[in-house]
Amino acid sequence: MEESISGFKIRGDWGDVVEHGERITQALREHGVDDPDRDREARLARAFDEWDEWRPKAHETLESDVSEKTSDQASVEEGKGEKAGKEPDEDIKTAGEKLSESYEQLEEDDPDAAVDNWKESIDYVARAADSAGRKALRRVEDTVYQNVMTQLAPYYFDNELVSANIQQSTRNGGENGERFVFEVNVNDDDLKDDVSDRLAEYDDEIDRWHVEVEKDTDAAEAIEGAEPPPEPENNSRSTTN
Repeated sequence: MEESISGFKIRGDWGDVVEHGERITQALREHGVDDPDRDREARLARAFDEWDEWRPKAHETLESDVSEKTSDQASVEEGKGEKAGKEPDEDIKTAGEKLSESYEQLEEDDPDAAVDNWKESIDYVARAADSAGRKALRRVEDTVYQNVMTQLAPYYFDNELVSANIQQSTRNGGENGERFVFEVNVNDDDLKDDVSDRLAEYDDEIDRWHVEVEKDTDAAEAIEGAEPPPEPENNSRSTTN
């Protein structure tokens, strides 16, 4: 592993990439970023979960899984309508109802209520347009990113806690089997120093890192009388020797 001001970098095969991500994730977890009790820590915990979801896994591939996850996390955020679970046509319908109520209140000589409903109608129209625009842009983003951008730039991740990028090595393997370059930076300087110290301890204390793999229980369950293996207390933790 190479360490610099831009982060922790590993060069190697897919197993090396997965192990690098697991080590950094474990170091972050041991410093408590996944267990919040205050506002900033709650944000970091969410950021940690996002990173833990994005980081490369042993059963994944760069071109398919990491590409899709990168596209998802880079996509336009949901607007107010989407967060409320409303489709654009639902907001348009509500806007029409509010406008009708506004006209009725004008006829009933209640201008204040009419103005309020008219304003709400405009808000619903704007929200519907916002939702429709975001959906359209997201579809374009997804297509362009997965089919074009990943051919030009590394796969990347960025949030409040972690910035990372991974790309296929231009050396294309060679005698050392090197195929990827994976760099991860912890954005908080103090926490980065803590992670650096913990990574050094892993190198000193751990002879072999057991990479986490996705368990397939279907075969066992199909055998008559077989019991599925118990789930570990925390599936995201790697075991070490």
